[in-house]
Amino acid sequence: MNTPYQGDKRVYGYFQCSSCRRKWESGNSWANKGQECKRCDVIVYPYSQKPLKKVEEDSKIDQTKEHPMELCEMCKELGYSC
Repeated sequence: MNTPYQGDKRVYGYFQCSSCRRKWESGNSWANKGQECKRCDVIVYPYSQKPLKKVEEDSKIDQTKEHPMELCEMCKELGYSC
């Protein structure tokens, strides 16, 4: 599946499962790679992607949250956290 971004760097992605409509965002999004929906166990590809930006100190983004490797196509392909 082709994703909006077609480069070789990690980007920020926006996801929505077509089965259950669950939405999420990830700072670990890649060209032509998806992430598994926690509810449905189906691979979901990002509908939008944008370059990563430095996070501001007052940002509401939780930088301590771990990337779920078991749900990520890129991590599975690499064999380690992307």
